[in-house]
Amino acid sequence: MAIEKTGHKWRFFRAGGVDQPRLDTGADLVALKDLDQKLWVALSCPVKGLEFDERTLALLDTDKDGRVRALEVLAAVKWASGLLKDPDSLVKESDSLPLDAINDADPEGKRILASARQVLANLGKPDEKAISVEESTDMAKIFGQTKFNGDGIIIAESASSPAAKQVIADIISTQGSELDRSGAPGISQAKMDAFFADAAAFSAWLKKAEDGASSILPFGDGTAAAHAAFLAVRPKIDDYFARCLLAAFDARAIAALNRQESDYLALAAKDLTITAAEVAGFPLAKIEAGKPLPFKEGINPAWTDAIAAFRSTVAAPILGKEKSSLTADAWASMAGRFSAYEAWMGAKAGTTVEKLGHQRVREILSSKAKEELTGLMAKDKALEPEANCIASVERLVRFHRDLHRLLVNFVSFEDFYSRRRKAVFQAGTLFLDGRSCDLCIRVDDMAKHATLALLSKTYIAYCECVRTGTGEKMTIAALFTGGDSDHLMVGRNGIFYDRKGRDWDATIVKILENPIGIRQAFLSPYKRLMRWTEEQVAKRAAAADAASADKLQSGALTVGQSAEPGKAPPPKPKFDVGVVAAMGVAVGGITAAFGALLQAFFGLGIWMPIGLVAIVFLISGPSMIIAWLKLRQRNLGPILDANGWAVNGRVKINVPFGGVMTSVAKLPPGATCSLRDPYAAKKSPWPIIVIILAAAAAAGYFLNEEGLIHKWTGHGKKVQETGQSAPKAPEGGKASDPAKPAEAR
Repeated sequence: MAIEKTGHKWRFFRAGGVDQPRLDTGADLVALKDLDQKLWVALSCPVKGLEFDERTLALLDTDKDGRVRALEVLAAVKWASGLLKDPDSLVKESDSLPLDAINDADPEGKRILASARQVLANLGKPDEKAISVEESTDMAKIFGQTKFNGDGIIIAESASSPAAKQVIADIISTQGSELDRSGAPGISQAKMDAFFADAAAFSAWLKKAEDGASSILPFGDGTAAAHAAFLAVRPKIDDYFARCLLAAFDARAIAALNRQESDYLALAAKDLTITAAEVAGFPLAKIEAGKPLPFKEGINPAWTDAIAAFRSTVAAPILGKEKSSLTADAWASMAGRFSAYEAWMGAKAGTTVEKLGHQRVREILSSKAKEELTGLMAKDKALEPEANCIASVERLVRFHRDLHRLLVNFVSFEDFYSRRRKAVFQAGTLFLDGRSCDLCIRVDDMAKHATLALLSKTYIAYCECVRTGTGEKMTIAALFTGGDSDHLMVGRNGIFYDRKGRDWDATIVKILENPIGIRQAFLSPYKRLMRWTEEQVAKRAAAADAASADKLQSGALTVGQSAEPGKAPPPKPKFDVGVVAAMGVAVGGITAAFGALLQAFFGLGIWMPIGLVAIVFLISGPSMIIAWLKLRQRNLGPILDANGWAVNGRVKINVPFGGVMTSVAKLPPGATCSLRDPYAAKKSPWPIIVIILAAAAAAGYFLNEEGLIHKWTGHGKKVQETGQSAPKAPEGGKASDPAKPAEAR
């Protein structure tokens, strides 16, 4: 128990090694602001990746940093509890908020109540007494019939005149649209201002050309076409006159400037087209010193059309139609005629509205369209407080449903430990290796997550999950807290069921090894010994098989060699007595050691069971102790921290709770099972016979050592009543009678 200075009496429950506050009443939620945050289990959680309504988390995340933090949770609790008549309604987690539960004594609550009624009226449900999350969320339906809704966006239907509607359409076509709350495309103040600024800039740019038409537009309305024709041939004509100048400088260069004959031979070997790149790369005309460029005769056929367009749009208006060639001086003069036009084109402004045409742009600028749209924008903005109240309706309805559920997965982990329902971080259930794992967490970056999750001391299998039908993919971290790890390995497949009941193909791609349970730790030394024995037997068998094959090959070779005429057979190997002696010594040593062990064990007498327990403890004890220490440290905190949580307390997963989180396959209650297996391997009687003989030998050894066999049969080892055996006779004589005096003896 803990009582804060406010007088609120807190109740706590212990789970995961941490005392966690109970949040059962509205008073508990209201008093959260006074509860020391050191007692909170978590102080922040991510907005995405949880089994929780992301829209609600986004409303809680007021600073939009992708995290819901403790102060944001407290602000939400304070706001929601203040707008409800009874804060206890928050713990009911109802999908619908009764209208009479809203505190209309509060000014904001009164506005929200009115907005809630307006929402229901807009949806055609004016007589409804409660509003649901779905009804408060569908803004397209709520504002579907509204022209003005306070979002700062006007649509074409907002305008009354056809001219204004057309201007809105022009703005959308040039600047793009924004969705209105009604769901229709519209324009904001920013887009409207950008449009009229571009229109004014474009009109001013056009006026410069009109004022300086003689220099900027030397060809009038055909200047753009003339400039395009000029640019199309400019590089090639510059190349032609440069080659002619070089030919005038040195006549020896003429042959090279006109391309070598070998170039033409290589070209002639191909299938030619007039527009081929090889032809276009040849000079524009035959190169000679000081030769003008002809317009028709002798022009490279790949450039005929381009030169004809240049002559008709540029050369003819300047030189006259009768001119049949172009000199270098005339060419330089033509290039200068376009300098002003090119500078004007480089300063073009307002290009976004250019597609409307200059006449339409000037028509819009000369009208009162801007003033009319500005008035419509002001009319829409005037309804902003009312629209914001409608948004607050959604917020209150969502907090009424979701806030308590978040708190029992944030301030405390009651959902996780109570098992009444899954926690918000549990993504679903993995079925694999005869087990179901309920503690599966969605992971975005497996490598980054594994670095921190390793500190949890938990056995984690990372699985890639795929839905074949849709191609959806995700990665989960499945915590195995029951059973053993003998058959868990990378590549094993299972089925994952998410919280919506959809099935995914799951494949283990990475494993973090840690103990799963004490039972597994107890058996692990024996399993390792069995694996080692199997490996050694397999190695020995393989070596024996290889040696046998070698002997067969050498024997066959020997037979083949001995069959050769005139060749004596190889000598037989001599019998090595030393090997036999060494083997005898080894067998004797092993037998002596085994006998000493049995003698020491049976020498314990009635303490033999304790000795057996001690042997078992010596073998399994270290691994069990290590497992016990790690299982005590098993903690969910690092796993959640790796996903963006700020876990404030230890979230332990002890052995009993781990057994609940991972269920091992069991037959259902009342089920019957036939133990007769038609395909079972036939059992050999020899293992049982060997065990019985060994037990009989051990029992005989023990009875003989205790003198019981001598007592019953008169044979075997005789033991005195004092527990000592009779003294042996000296060499060459009989044993002395202890009952006679020493002198008589």
